[in-house]
Amino acid sequence: MPNGKPSGRHSRQLLISEAITQSKTMAAHTATPAPTPLPTDPPALEATKRILQEIASVGRRLEAMDLKITDLTVTSSSIRGDIAGFKETADALDQRLTAVEDQVAALPDQEAELQSLRAKVTDLEDRSRRDNIRLFGISERKEGFNIKSFLQPLLPDLFGIDSLVLTSPHHQNFREHSISGHPIKLPQTSHDLS
Repeated sequence: MPNGKPSGRHSRQLLISEAITQSKTMAAHTATPAPTPLPTDPPALEATKRILQEIASVGRRLEAMDLKITDLTVTSSSIRGDIAGFKETADALDQRLTAVEDQVAALPDQEAELQSLRAKVTDLEDRSRRDNIRLFGISERKEGFNIKSFLQPLLPDLFGIDSLVLTSPHHQNFREHSISGHPIKLPQTSHDLS
């Protein structure tokens, strides 16, 4: 050992022996102690009983808390399920709302198409009325129950023709319906129309 320092081999042996000593000391401190005998004097016995009762009470409270935690876990799972259901419902409503918004966005185009179709229907109705004849000045209920049999002899005489085919004659009270167009003045007839 030159200069008072231990050599490499000596220093390793010292380190190993110190480590063994420390582990024995720690093992002695952490070893399981022998059970303590129960006290026999009345005050210590009473204090031990109270401590055991407190421990039992704490145990019961812990069991009650464990049950409450289990209930909370079940409730939490149920709430998660409800939230998932609400999310599905919200997604479905969102899809429906998107579809309605798309339909609303298409309304101006549909309105223009509707106006075009209305104009076509009006034109077709006007064209279908070109063959209609309107007669004014005939007294109410003069035709009786059969308009066709009333008009069949009257119209050829009014127009000065031999025969006339009536397809669908009907009575229209002009006070109830608006009448467009201009009436034609008919010549005098021998039939009583008033």
